[in-house]
Amino acid sequence: MKDNTIKKIALAYSGGLDTSIIIPWLKENYNNAEVIAICTNVGQDENWEGMEAKALNAGASKYFLADLREELTTDYIYPMVRAGAIYEGQYLLGTSIARPLQAKYQVDIALQEGCDALCHGCTGKGNDQVRFELTYKALAPHLKVIAPWRIWDIQSREDAIEYAEKRKINLGKISKKNIYSRDWNIWHMSHEGGDLENPWNRPQDPMFQLTKSPREAPDEETEVIIDFEKGIPVGINGKKMEAYKLLQELNKVAAENAVGRVDIVETRLVGMKSRGVYETPGGTLLHIALRDLEMFTINNDALHLKQKLAIDYADLVYAGKWYTTCRNALEEFMKKTTEYTTGSVRLVLYKGSAVVAGRKSPYALYLEDLASFGESSYDHHDAEGFINLYGLSTGVTAMVQNKLQDDSGQALEIKATAASFHDK
Repeated sequence: MKDNTIKKIALAYSGGLDTSIIIPWLKENYNNAEVIAICTNVGQDENWEGMEAKALNAGASKYFLADLREELTTDYIYPMVRAGAIYEGQYLLGTSIARPLQAKYQVDIALQEGCDALCHGCTGKGNDQVRFELTYKALAPHLKVIAPWRIWDIQSREDAIEYAEKRKINLGKISKKNIYSRDWNIWHMSHEGGDLENPWNRPQDPMFQLTKSPREAPDEETEVIIDFEKGIPVGINGKKMEAYKLLQELNKVAAENAVGRVDIVETRLVGMKSRGVYETPGGTLLHIALRDLEMFTINNDALHLKQKLAIDYADLVYAGKWYTTCRNALEEFMKKTTEYTTGSVRLVLYKGSAVVAGRKSPYALYLEDLASFGESSYDHHDAEGFINLYGLSTGVTAMVQNKLQDDSGQALEIKATAASFHDK
C-alpha cells in the first residue's frame, strides 16, 4: 500500500532501465513527491555529463553524483580480497561488494536532504534488494523504503521498456534486442538475462565487454608481479601504486590475456538458482596471487581457520551484511591473520590462464634447509616417534575393533596386543 505521507524520496539512480522509469512512476503514485536522484561512480563507464540531464528530464528535482572509486577499492574490495571471500567457490562478489557503499552514500544524502523515504530499483527476485535494505536498516532504520518492483504492475524487462517508450524516456543502448542485465564497477561486470536464462546456451563473444577471448589473446606469455603488504595489494612489478590505479592496471593486463571470465549458476538469497556470467579480470589475478602468498607466510592452523571463515565472510558479503557485528569481527581476524602476509607473487598469463611462477617474502615460513631433499639440519629419526604418537589413536581403534570380531579370549588378546603396540 502506498504511503501518502511521503513527500521526498531519495532514489538510488543508475540511469539504467529500472531507475529510468522509477522517477516518473514515483511521481505518478506518490502525489507528485519530490524525487532526488543519487548516482555513484564505482568504476563503470558512463556518460556522466549526460546523466544529470537524463535524471532531471525524467522528473527528478535534484541530482547528486559521488566518485566512490578509490573508497570502494580501498575500504571494501581489498579487505574482501584479503579475507579470501569467494561465494560458492566461484563468484568473486563483484556486484555484492559495491552495494553497501552505494547504499551508504544514498542514506547520507537522504539524511542531508531531509527525505522521508529511500527507494531502489531492485527486483523482488534478486539479491540487491536485500543488500540495499540491510544497509538502510543498519544506517537509517527510521526511513521508509519503497521497492517499486515489489508493488507495481510491471512484470518483466519488456514491460519496463514499453513503459519507458510510452513516456518517451531515453534508454540509451537498452532495447528489446539488447536485453542483457548488466552491472559494472571497477571489480567486475556481470551479465544476466536474455539467452543466458537457458543454462545450456553458450555465452556469445559479443556479450563480453571487458575481456578478450582466448582466441584473440596474445600468442606469448605475459608476466606480472603483484606486491602485497599485510594482505593488501600495494604495487605491480615493484612499483607502488594507489589502490584504484593498481586495480585498473591489473584489469587491463588480465583482460588483454583473456583472464577473468566465469560462467556459473549460483544460489540467490531468495533460494532460487540463477545463471550469471562474470568478467573479473584483475580480481582473478589478485585472488590467485594472494592465496599463494598466504600459504607461504601463514602457519597451518591459522591458514586453515582463515580458509573456513572466508566462506562465512563471503556469505555475509553476498547477503548484504557488511555493516554487521559478525562481518566486523571477521575483519579483525583477517587483519591479524595476514599481519605478516607481505611479499611478491609472480604470475604468468597466457590465453585465459594465470598461474603462479614464483613468490618471495621476508616473512616466508618456508625454510629451504628444512625442505631440501639434500643434506639438511632435519633429523629423519625424529619421524618415528612422531608417527607412533600421531598414529596412536588410529592404531588403537583398529586393534580393538579387529579383536572384537573374535569373542573367544578377546580381553587377553587385546591386552597382549596393546602391550606389543606400546613396546614399539
